[in-house]
Amino acid sequence: MIWGMALLVAISLLLFSNRYGWWRPAVGLEHPRILMYHMVSEHRSKAKFNKLRVKPAAFDWQVRWLKENGWHFAVMSELEHPDRLPPKTVFLTFDDGFADNYHMAHPVLKKYGAKATLYLVVDRFDRDWSTAKKAHHNTGELMREPKLSDEQVSEMLASGCWELGGHTLTHANLARLDEPEKFAEIKGCHDELARQFDCLVSSFAYPFGIYDEQDVRLAKKSGYASAVTTVEGIDTDLKACLHELSRIKISGKDNRLAFRLRMRTGRRG
Repeated sequence: MIWGMALLVAISLLLFSNRYGWWRPAVGLEHPRILMYHMVSEHRSKAKFNKLRVKPAAFDWQVRWLKENGWHFAVMSELEHPDRLPPKTVFLTFDDGFADNYHMAHPVLKKYGAKATLYLVVDRFDRDWSTAKKAHHNTGELMREPKLSDEQVSEMLASGCWELGGHTLTHANLARLDEPEKFAEIKGCHDELARQFDCLVSSFAYPFGIYDEQDVRLAKKSGYASAVTTVEGIDTDLKACLHELSRIKISGKDNRLAFRLRMRTGRRG
């Protein structure tokens, strides 16, 4: 009986450790955290991409927790001078341009005086770009998901809570393009967003997190001062990796403990 209980406890501890990775060493608070979001919305029954949907109540708690624990909210253009960033700096980043960023995330940012960077796809309407990575992701789920209108983006930018970053013209899978096509997607996005919204566009997000050395070079050539990946972690030498920045993935399936541990270590279990 005792051995059975001991085995059950051991298995439970192993599963807990595997899920949360609490044993990972903490990364110093002098190193900024870059958080990656996509949507802020309720989960949908049988949806494939619920991990991209952070529930509104959870997002409100996360931003409130960051504020109450002394985190400084910054936008990506501030990385041009990393030495000026205070300890406990956090960058909230949103990929793609889903309409719930306006309806759900925007009010929370205003409520807590927080800031975020929106990596916006220019031609984002009626596109199911998930199939560009995996052909079997052809459910049409992301295509049907409402996208931000230009008017909503303008209002978000005018609030001072948001900054705009590039995410290509069409959310292209850069690995499938030749160099001129890549440059057209990356530079074209930069120039079109700057023209359309009359704003600074200083940072770029590689679609799907897929990139190579050529893409890094093209991002620099296109005028982006920084670029983010989907590699999990917290960078400790920002100057050495400004165009290959790691991010902390915030999943719609994370609970509060998981979020706090991610802020501590930068990685999942």
